[in-house]
Amino acid sequence: MPAKTLQEWIAEAKDHALKARAIAKKCEDAGRDFTAEESAEIREHMGKAVAAKAEIEKLKGNDELRRTLAELGDDIALDAKTDEDGSRRTASGFQLPSRKKTIGQEFIEGAEYKALMGQAAHADGQFMAKQRVQSGLTGFKSLVTGASDTSGGAFVVPDQLGLQVGLDSFQRPLRLRDLVTPGTTTSDSIEYVRMTSFTNNAAPVPEATSAANPTAPGSAGALVPNAGGGYKPESGLAAVKINTAVKTIAHWMPITKRAISDAAQVVTLIDAFLRYGLEEELEDQMVQGDGTGENFEGVANVSGVQSQAWDTNAFTTLRKAKTKVRTVGRSIPNGVLLNPVDLEMLDLLQDNENRYYFGGPSGVGSAQTVWNMPIIETEAVPAGTAYVGDWRKAILWDRQQATIQMTDSHMDFFVRNLVVILAEMRAAFGVIQPSAFVEVDLAA
Repeated sequence: MPAKTLQEWIAEAKDHALKARAIAKKCEDAGRDFTAEESAEIREHMGKAVAAKAEIEKLKGNDELRRTLAELGDDIALDAKTDEDGSRRTASGFQLPSRKKTIGQEFIEGAEYKALMGQAAHADGQFMAKQRVQSGLTGFKSLVTGASDTSGGAFVVPDQLGLQVGLDSFQRPLRLRDLVTPGTTTSDSIEYVRMTSFTNNAAPVPEATSAANPTAPGSAGALVPNAGGGYKPESGLAAVKINTAVKTIAHWMPITKRAISDAAQVVTLIDAFLRYGLEEELEDQMVQGDGTGENFEGVANVSGVQSQAWDTNAFTTLRKAKTKVRTVGRSIPNGVLLNPVDLEMLDLLQDNENRYYFGGPSGVGSAQTVWNMPIIETEAVPAGTAYVGDWRKAILWDRQQATIQMTDSHMDFFVRNLVVILAEMRAAFGVIQPSAFVEVDLAA
């Protein structure tokens, strides 16, 4: 049997990696852990993918191998920093745009930005008055300059990676957007129906034994079912109409005209700081927004969300909250939002023999699930509080993905050779079924 070619090995590695990922996604969508059979299948596929990768390494030199895997990385998931949908994540878990080019790259490669740079090149580095650049793409108060290592000069480095790592240090993992139902809108307001209760009176019904009216007057004059009329019981559904406005989330930062000539720096500032800042505030609003002014109505402030008081210990309290989602909310919880302080508390819990429930310091990491519910660690939730719920019963409507604008028309920036880079997005958030969520008190 002839030996497999390089392309055949690459195809085999890709095939097994995709099969393993399909099994994992199926379990994620169902909100459950792997079965023993599924775990065995995943291990088998990943083992074969690793073996195929080893054969690829035998057939190609390291440099050429890296180029090939970079081209295929979006598909075969051999790069731990690449998600299934082709998007990239920083070390903190922040997801950068899924398109081949980030919004920062699209911005600096746009015709307007190139025209700005070209004009400056022919004018000894000077920009025209009231110059403005805006993207068509989907408060940081310290000034960025190129003067010294303590200001913007620290950003002008030969390797762009240095800036990415520096900004990433201030990023927290953002995962709530992945749990809620995604939506889009082209309007400035959204009207939706919020389900508040459901009464199920379904019951076996005998065949009618007479042609008489199925209801008859009772002793008080009210109509009551006629026993021989084959009367069917009525169920009830209570709902209210909710109107929510699309909100704008935005922030900007100043930068010198000297600094914006460094395209790599502009790309990194847009992708790793400005866009991330929008997403961080969005997550905060989805949880804690109070519904006043330009704030979202976050889960914490929606009427009808259930509550669970502290009961014995954290495990018991969270389990009772899960039961409320199942019985009262008639839903399947697909996530628990925990503050890092409370996740630490869970990690440090021990049994009567001083054994850690979640592996302890020699384990692989923090608790990933509790009562078969994925744990979402987020600072959007205050310490001492958790939220258990079926997050599919909440919807995030995107009205306008992140857009970037740059101008020197702010205050006296023109005469000071400064420009503003502004990032903003527009979205709306709504909870369709409040009873599918439980606010949990974790304070003993």
